[in-house]
Amino acid sequence: MSGIYIHIPFCKQACHYCDFHFSTSMKKKDEMVLALAKEIAMRKNELLDSARSDNEIETIYFGGGTPSVLSNDEINFLISEVYKNYKVVENPEITLEANPDDLSAERILELSKSPINRLSIGIQSFYEEDLKMMNRAHNSAEAKKCLEEATKYFDNISLDLIYGIPGMTDEMWKQNIETALSFGIPHISSYALTVEPKTALSKLIQTGKIAEPQDEAASNHFMILVDTLQKNGFIHYELSNFGKENYFSKNNSAYWLGKKYIGIGPSAHSYDGEKRGWNIANNSLYLKAIQNNELPIETEILTISDRYNEYIMTGLRTIWGVSLDRIEKEFGLEYLNYLKKQSQKFLDDDLLSIENNILKPTPKGKFLTDGIASDLFYLNLEE
Repeated sequence: MSGIYIHIPFCKQACHYCDFHFSTSMKKKDEMVLALAKEIAMRKNELLDSARSDNEIETIYFGGGTPSVLSNDEINFLISEVYKNYKVVENPEITLEANPDDLSAERILELSKSPINRLSIGIQSFYEEDLKMMNRAHNSAEAKKCLEEATKYFDNISLDLIYGIPGMTDEMWKQNIETALSFGIPHISSYALTVEPKTALSKLIQTGKIAEPQDEAASNHFMILVDTLQKNGFIHYELSNFGKENYFSKNNSAYWLGKKYIGIGPSAHSYDGEKRGWNIANNSLYLKAIQNNELPIETEILTISDRYNEYIMTGLRTIWGVSLDRIEKEFGLEYLNYLKKQSQKFLDDDLLSIENNILKPTPKGKFLTDGIASDLFYLNLEE
């Protein structure tokens, strides 16, 4: 099974922490929708060329940017282009990322009649001061109102929350989680506030207008999050993702399990099991290339070390862990022995454990997963 990711590179305004590719000018939106449809058609043979039988589309995901700035007609048009050009399974997961300020009661009702069957809503916080600090386009009342309406028509809803926000106490964070749970949402994605270079947040911290996020506070918030959600029946299936049974994101799980996907739109990434590709992160250059019947994509063939490192990173982040049997079978004894040697100190410190030949972080090691993974990476092994 494969997936299609469609990047919608527009936002009403720039969130202070975001370093994704987007434009706040909507001037080229109509042009962009036509270009996205054309790229969908131009790449229809990529999956058919596969020697494997995983050429059916199981997930369609509208990410961004802010996909909810598109009209329902534009969204339905792009979905119809996927169906026209690809073989789609009977009940695909079709997700729309959306912001609360775009989700009026009328809009939610319209969306419920469309092929969209999953909403991923960017709440981030229910506190007014947090939303203002992050420069979000919605307020706390809109966040609550949209969830109230969305749950009337959609069963499969995910919401995003950010922790480690300067000034956010443990009690405030607990209240954010409790508010989310009060709506009966079956999936929550939650991330630590990170300071990316060249973002407005980075400049505000440098000039002393906002305090720098503290690792200790973020670590405490993470432990509270894991504990609270697990007590409420959520499965912590990926480092930043929690779902009730049968509500894991199929789209995101496909990335972590190494399935193929095609990324459509400026800055979108693709993966076919052997090579990774990424589209140019520039709206004007993307549009020009597509209009000239060219794909504005760069690709790299993944080395055995690249594939090993990706498996370590994604495996450790997920409930499925890293299979030592798979390491030996796919990458060989040299990699297996290296992994055993590198992981020993983390096993000794109770940050990793091995059960049934599966390497996983312990509860104590979960918050440190990305750092642990980088210590297990194999660099330049085949040179």
